[in-house]
Amino acid sequence: MKEDFSKYNGEGTPLRKAQLRMLEILIEVDRICKKHNIPYWLDSGTLLGAVRHGGFIPWDDDLDITVMRKDYKRLRKVLQEELPEQFVFQDWTTDKYAFDHYGRVKDTKSLFDYPRFRMQQYRGLHLDIFVVEKGISMRVKKKIDFLFGRVFRTLNNYGYVVCHSTLKRKFIYLSAIFLAPIVYLLVGLERLVAKMSANDLLILSFGTNFYSKRHKSDIFPLQEIEFEGHLFYSPNNVHEFLTHIYGEYQKLPPEEQRMGHGVKVEVYD
Repeated sequence: MKEDFSKYNGEGTPLRKAQLRMLEILIEVDRICKKHNIPYWLDSGTLLGAVRHGGFIPWDDDLDITVMRKDYKRLRKVLQEELPEQFVFQDWTTDKYAFDHYGRVKDTKSLFDYPRFRMQQYRGLHLDIFVVEKGISMRVKKKIDFLFGRVFRTLNNYGYVVCHSTLKRKFIYLSAIFLAPIVYLLVGLERLVAKMSANDLLILSFGTNFYSKRHKSDIFPLQEIEFEGHLFYSPNNVHEFLTHIYGEYQKLPPEEQRMGHGVKVEVYD
């Protein structure tokens, strides 16, 4: 007997309303990407949902796409210029309290009450735009991330959320300023070596602490996959792509693990 998932996101439930609002964001981002020939693909739980459920994982409360690093700056520009008024692009270049080294498109008529977002200008439901680039190895990425992530988040005011001591914040901030040139040099050297290497490993941008492997050969050429009744871009070899991230991805998690971020979500008209 097929499992009934309506207890999570049945029609009219708060979660389903949130998912449909996020779907609106994805449709607009897809439109803009296709207009400007910017390749992207559904990633992580969003791609898993497309394969396993034909749309959102029933208990999921976010959306993920990924772009290549070489396309990210152009995507940032066109999204800021062409998104409908209700949606806004946000990353560390537009909001001094955006702590992550990737972008988001946020809805201005909803609330996603995540503690880390409370000092940001926009706090609505969102679509994450992850960034990948060629890498040497996950081991090297992890070692660089140990410093890069801390330096980047500190310089983008993460301390105001996690540290209440003004003196301690100032010490950490000054330490980050001192370390930043060293860290960025390490990143530059890694990118130079990766550019010359023959492997096809793609890593998420430095400072993004996810370490599942992605291979360029599994992604390109892109294909289309159905998600909530619409067609969006996906990796070409979905099975290998998801296996690298989740292992037995068709296997459902235990009920006690079926949850989103566990935060207050509100959707406004």
